[in-house]
Amino acid sequence: MKATAGALLAVVAAVLLRGVAAAPPRKPVDVPFDKNYVPTWAQDHIHYVNGGREVQLSLDKTTGTGFQTRGSYLFGHFSMHIKLVGGDSAGTVTAFYLSSQNSEHDEIDFEFLGNRTGQPYILQTNVFSGGKGDREQRIYLWFDPTKDYHSYSVLWNLYMIAFFVDDTPIRVFKNSKDLGVRYPFDQPMKLYSSLWNADDWATRGGREKTDWSKAPFVASYRGFHVDGCEASAEAKFCATQGARWWDQPEFQDLDAAQYRRLAWVRKEHTIYNYCTDHDRYAAMAPECRRDRDV
Repeated sequence: MKATAGALLAVVAAVLLRGVAAAPPRKPVDVPFDKNYVPTWAQDHIHYVNGGREVQLSLDKTTGTGFQTRGSYLFGHFSMHIKLVGGDSAGTVTAFYLSSQNSEHDEIDFEFLGNRTGQPYILQTNVFSGGKGDREQRIYLWFDPTKDYHSYSVLWNLYMIAFFVDDTPIRVFKNSKDLGVRYPFDQPMKLYSSLWNADDWATRGGREKTDWSKAPFVASYRGFHVDGCEASAEAKFCATQGARWWDQPEFQDLDAAQYRRLAWVRKEHTIYNYCTDHDRYAAMAPECRRDRDV
């Protein structure tokens, strides 16, 4: 029987009222590119390595490129191993995100903003719900993401959206519908990744432009892990909602050790947080305290 919105929200409330031990997401399973993904545009700028177990996206002055999942998903765990553009990457953006396909769209973003040689990459995250975004957070990574592959993943269920870099949580966006905050729960999303030129805003607000003499710019991918409930664009609820591993109580919040790690990211590596931008927002967004962003 298909669940109703009221019943699903009742489940959320019941879980929030009882204490449970949290657990990290399940370990991703690496698969070839074409198991879950297809090119979106500029297919000739995608290079396949090792039988498609690795792909390289290439950006030059003519075009960038990108790919997307074959299906759409309503909740799940999604992970990608990425090695970012090395050297002088100013003006470039490497993106890995989920997005629905309508005017009041939902979106969950990782965006890696390139920089001049020797300067650190900036990782920007954002969450759109019901067409509303403006929830940017930016961090400096604590390693060089151009030297080796690192894992970037999202755990999305009815209770929270958690962003991870390797095994470190860098952000949580909880279901705060009781506070009047819309939450992505009824619009299936595809996963996308792209490498493109955004030198009008990406590096120092657009003051640093892409140096095309350094092209082509290359970002490398592997892993291609998708563990989600596949749904058509018309589906309002996943047919197996409540039965998947990510629905279980231990995956509905972070544990104490993960929250300590998140606090470390906030203290040592966060360079912008919409929750503390008093010039941009007269009042702090209602979800900020619940998400431990302040």
